[in-house]
Order: sequence, then structure tokens, then C-alpha cells
Amino acid sequence: MRQLLPNATKLIVRNDAGRPTAMQLKTADHVFLIEPKSKRQQLLERRPFDAIVRHLRSATGNAVDYATSPGTNTSPGLTYASFSPNPSMFECLSVARKLFAALAPLNPKRIAVVCNDKSDDTRQRFAEAVAAAGHAHVCALTSFKRQKPAARRLRYLDVYVCPSLDTHRLKAEANGNNIARVLAALPPNVLNAANYIDACRELAKKDNLAITVYDQAQLKRMGANAFLAVAQGNPHGSAGIVCLRRAGADTRPWVSLVGKGVCFDTGGINVKSAAGMQGMHEDMQGSSVALGSFLALCAIEPDRTLECWLAITENRIDGEAHTPTEVITAANGTTIEVMHSDAEGRMALCDTLHFASAQKPELLIDFATLTGACVNALTERYSGAFANREALNATLIAAGESSGERTWPFPMASDYDELLDSKYADVVQCPISGKGDHIAAARFLNRFIARGVPWVHVDLSAGNKKGGLAHVGTDTTGFGVRFTTHFLIEQQAHAVLNGKA
Repeated sequence: MRQLLPNATKLIVRNDAGRPTAMQLKTADHVFLIEPKSKRQQLLERRPFDAIVRHLRSATGNAVDYATSPGTNTSPGLTYASFSPNPSMFECLSVARKLFAALAPLNPKRIAVVCNDKSDDTRQRFAEAVAAAGHAHVCALTSFKRQKPAARRLRYLDVYVCPSLDTHRLKAEANGNNIARVLAALPPNVLNAANYIDACRELAKKDNLAITVYDQAQLKRMGANAFLAVAQGNPHGSAGIVCLRRAGADTRPWVSLVGKGVCFDTGGINVKSAAGMQGMHEDMQGSSVALGSFLALCAIEPDRTLECWLAITENRIDGEAHTPTEVITAANGTTIEVMHSDAEGRMALCDTLHFASAQKPELLIDFATLTGACVNALTERYSGAFANREALNATLIAAGESSGERTWPFPMASDYDELLDSKYADVVQCPISGKGDHIAAARFLNRFIARGVPWVHVDLSAGNKKGGLAHVGTDTTGFGVRFTTHFLIEQQAHAVLNGKA
């Protein structure tokens, strides 16, 4: 079987609190100089940088822009960028992404990075941003062209005027994001349900993780009929729910991550248009983000008990495919009136959430490319967030700001349940009108969370953005890994839940 998971990033990031010396700059193939539009200083005084910087400053003017000098046999090239004062983390990541985009044709092996700003916080943010963008840059998505693109040579990133940088954590987050992107971009004849589950088994063996795969026969005995309704249109019978577990000091999971893994979504009986089919191989990105976040947390929080549940299936069309108006009984006993076969994600997720929350994790987070309504509300710049604890809403916003992967919380008021009233069952799968479908989907999923379990649902409207987003230069963004680590670690989500933050 083709190797589906990317190799760990080999980029070596080093930080130095001092300014670069002439000798240090001479050993670099290329230099990034980043500075504010106002109060410009000259950190690269020595020739030939004085002339190059003056030229590039003139080329960029007062716009947030980028200019590159390719260098010579005796001096490295230089890419110059200016930024607005007091940039947010998202702005820093965006600048870093565009630096690497401007650099791409030169393909250097070693880059020196200088942020020319008096603020320690700004220099720190840019150091982190360039490192994150560098890790994403070196991980190209899988190419199926006969003529393979040139390998990216970048191996060393030396960041100057930066007293500290958590390179271990940055690398863990980058490996998680790279997994999320690479898996999501694979075509559906390469990453089908069977191959995906096999890749999870290989990963578990390599990383010494416990793995349980619930196949369709087992899921039938477990009453997971909502998940199986989606799977029954796939003639191969290869769908399954995967649970990966890393045991830590406690038996109760510190966090459980759940992901929607629909490897291709035809829409089912309510078949999509030709244009609507495009990109539907990425409908499993929720699962790849959950997996990438899980592996990042395994590296960053080595003593925690963690679980990752993946609902891996395909929404295909055949004579057995489920149809609107069917009434299906989910694993927790809830009866569901099917309204639309293209709202399959919440069907695959609801049984998976039931099983995951039954383990009583301290916190449960799920990820899914779930609704077009969320894209309509936010565009692809933010992802939507929903929490069954209102106290988490401010934390969700803060985690988005600190990570640069921005989220915005939506209401979870109980009166939205009126959208899900059914004449024949406990609940309808979705409102046929489509109004507020992102909120209705969250209220639907909420019914499958065990009592007492704090839960966050992330609707990945930012999972794909043309031209990339934040530090990621590919359309497939892998949004969510940095957000998750910041939510749990920087913003102390558990402490917020316990009233200690």
C-alpha cells in the first residue's frame, strides 16, 4: 500500500537572542527581513544589505508587500516584508506564509530570519509564525504527476533577535497540521475507508498506541444504525469507527478528539451537482484534524491520557443507500427521521460521539466539515465553534486569536431544538429549510453527548481556502491543530471549566 502519512518534518529551527553577525548571514542561503512600516531601523548594516534593503523598501513603499532579491555568489538573497504596527498572530502567520510564497522559486537550504521591531512580543510572534510557516512549506502535498516537483531543500531556519522559542511544541503542531493536510488532499481512490483504517493501524503500531477498530458487523451489534445508514451505500462494507488511545497517568481521558471521516461524499440519494462534487474527498478533514491534534498532544503532553475517535466511511450511492423519510434508531436509542442524505456527517458523528462521551472524558472536542451554512456565515477565514458550556465561548475566541486559527462561537440556546421537531421520531436529522443549519447540526449532535461531559463542536468552514490561510500556503489548510493546542494549553480550557481561570 502507498505510504499515506507524511514523514515527520525535518526542518531544524534555531533561535538566537542576538543580532546576526556578518559571518552568520554569510552562511545563510537567504535572509527574511521583516519590519514595521514606521520607525524603520537597519539591523543588516553591512554591505551589500544596506543597498539591497534600501532598494526593497523602495519597491514595497507603504503597502503590506513583499519584495525579493535573489542574491549573488558572494551574498545571500533577501526577501523583505513590512507589516502594520501591533500585528495579531493571524497577521504574523499570514506575513510568514507570503514570505515563503515569494521565496518558492529560489529553494534555499538555510534561511536567516530577522524581525526588526522593538517589541519583544512582536518579535516572538513573528519567530513562531515563520517557524510554523516553514514547517508547512517543507511538507508538500502528495503529487501524482509523472514529472515530480523539485524537493524542497529547506533544512535550517535560524531566527535572530529572539530570546526563546518552543521548537519542540512547534514541531509537534506542524507534524499534526501536515498529517491533517496531506490526508485530506489525497484523492478518494487512494484514501478510501479501508486504506484509511489500515493507515491508522500502521500508525498505532509505529507510535505504540492502543487501537480498536469497530467494523460494520460489530457496529450493527452495538446499535450504531445512524453511522451504518451512511455506510450502507458503500458496496465494499469497509467503513468503521476507530478509537486510538494513548494511556497516561489517569484512566479517564483528559481530552477525547472526534473527527468526521467521510472519505468521499456524493450526497447520497440527494446527489450533489457536478460542481458540488469537487473537493468532496476533503469531507474527511475533520478526522485528519482530530488525528493530527491527537498526535501533537501526545508529543506535547506526554503524561496525559488521550483518545481519538474517527468516524471513517463514505457516502456513496447504490441500491442500499439510505433515503429521506427513513426512521433510524441511533446507538443511544434516539430515533432520527432522515430528511436529506447529504446531511450524512451528523449521522456518522452522532453514534461516534455517543461512544466517545460514554468514556466520560474531561473534555470532548469534535471536528467536521459539516455545513455550508457555517461557510456562508463566516466565509473560509474562520471556523465555527459551539460549546455546551457557555463559559468556554470567550476561551474559544481567545484560543483562535492566540493560535492564529480563528474561531467564532455560535449560540446553543435550547429553543433552536424547534428546528429539529419531527412528527414521527424523536428528532429530524436536519431542518429541510436549511435555515441556521450549522446551529441545528450542533443542537442535533448535542443529544448524543453523555450527561456531564463538556463538549465543543468545531465546524471547519476554514478547512479549505483558496491561496491558503494563516501560515499554510496550500488550499487545504488543516485548520484546527494549532487552535486545539492553544485552547487546551495557552487558554487552559480545563481550568475554565473548573472555575480556576
